[in-house]
Amino acid sequence: MTQTKPAPSRRAQLRQQQQADLTKDKRRRTIGRAITTTVVALILAVTGYGLWSAAPEQGTSDVVAPDFTLPRTDGSTVTLSNLRPGPVILYFSEGAGCSSCTVQMAEIEKHPGFAEAGITVLPIVMNTAEQIMPDMAMFGATTPFLLDDGTVSKAYDVLDKGMHPGLPGHGFVLIDGDGIQRWYGNYPSMWLEPDKLLDEAKNRLDLT
Repeated sequence: MTQTKPAPSRRAQLRQQQQADLTKDKRRRTIGRAITTTVVALILAVTGYGLWSAAPEQGTSDVVAPDFTLPRTDGSTVTLSNLRPGPVILYFSEGAGCSSCTVQMAEIEKHPGFAEAGITVLPIVMNTAEQIMPDMAMFGATTPFLLDDGTVSKAYDVLDKGMHPGLPGHGFVLIDGDGIQRWYGNYPSMWLEPDKLLDEAKNRLDLT
C-alpha cells in the first residue's frame, strides 16, 4: 500500500519561500554587480585609451575664486571659504546620466594622495539629490555631491563646455589656501587620470 507524504506545514512552506526569495535576491545582486563592473571597465577602457580625441583646455587665471555656499546630497552645506587654508579642487560635471562623470569621482576617492596632500575635492552637479544619488550608488561614489542651481557653474565659467548646452562639461578648478584660483582644466574626453590631476595640483601648489 502506497503511503502519501504529508503536506508540508505552513511554517515549512514559509521557510521554503523565504529561502527561494533569498536565492533570487542574491542572484539579482550578483548580476547587478557584474553589470556595474562591466560598465565601469568599459568606461575606463574608452576614456583611458583616448578613443575620444578632443583636446583638453587648460589655463591659469590667478584671480580670487568666487565664494559660495551649496547644499550637498547628504543634507549638509559647504561654504568654500570655510575650507581655507586647505586647497580645494572643484570638479564640475554633467552629472546624472553621465556614467564617466560619476566614475571619475569614484576613482578620485580611491586615490590616497589627495588626502595626504590636504586637498579637498568637491564634486558639483546641476542636479537634485534624487537625480544624482542613484548614479552615485551604482558607481560607488561616496563623497557627497554639491547641488548647484547653475549660479556657481556660471560664476566659474564652466557652462556650455560639454556636450549639453546650459550644463558644465567635465572640468576642474584648483583653488589654493588663500582662495586664489590657480589652474583650470576642461576635458571633453570625459576623463582625467587621478594621478595626473593630483600631479597638476601639487605642481601648481608647489607641493612636490
